[in-house]
Amino acid sequence: MSKAGSKILGTFFFVLLIFLLFYLILLPKKMIKKSITKIELTGNKFLLQNDYLKQTKLLGISDYNELSLAVIKDRLEKHPYISKVDVETKGKEIDVYITERKMIALILKGTELYFVSDNFEILPLMSNTKLIDLPVISNPNSGEKTKPFSFIKDEDLLDAVKIIETTKLIDNTMPNRLSEINLRNGGDIILTFSGYPVPVILGKGEEARKMVYLESLWKNQNLNDMVKNTSYIDLRFAGNIYIGPTSAGQNTGTIE
Repeated sequence: MSKAGSKILGTFFFVLLIFLLFYLILLPKKMIKKSITKIELTGNKFLLQNDYLKQTKLLGISDYNELSLAVIKDRLEKHPYISKVDVETKGKEIDVYITERKMIALILKGTELYFVSDNFEILPLMSNTKLIDLPVISNPNSGEKTKPFSFIKDEDLLDAVKIIETTKLIDNTMPNRLSEINLRNGGDIILTFSGYPVPVILGKGEEARKMVYLESLWKNQNLNDMVKNTSYIDLRFAGNIYIGPTSAGQNTGTIE
């Protein structure tokens, strides 16, 4: 064979090799395109699957294979309610396992509701969000702006968070019973508990100590019986619980 013929043959095999290489690189993508049909999301409580996919621009995509698993993971992890995402292909689905952020309270400012996360970040309430059982912090100081994606710095809001965290330390049932922390625009704090007949005037300052007093009241059957015919409990005075008024006048319980 002449040198020219050998050169042409060599060029032909080189081009064929390049073609086969590209074919092998592109083949898996074509195969995946034929198999993946939808995204299946689990671990969600705050939003339905379609709401998460819609808000992260993953809903209604005709061909999920145009997106890599890394892109899907990144989009979901940027959602404010999500802290962790694991993604994998399984059969004809892309399986997504999400871990949602831990929320500790809701803030009610006027007619607007916001989440408070466990690292004290204020998060917006997305449309169609399911409101799980969380205490509501109402009537924060009207002069303070509540900004989504900011961290709580207002002292009254921080006091409300302290109250929530204190309930978790002193009684197993108290966190679930606490339904509202009314900050009264900077005035004396008033607490409402589900299943408890009267509001609790907590005042301001020494919140942890006062919550311990309240827990002691719940355990003292004599004092607890006095609550049934009263209109409020007052914890603003050191070492004393004022229960009243009643038809017979004001009752006072002392915590030793």
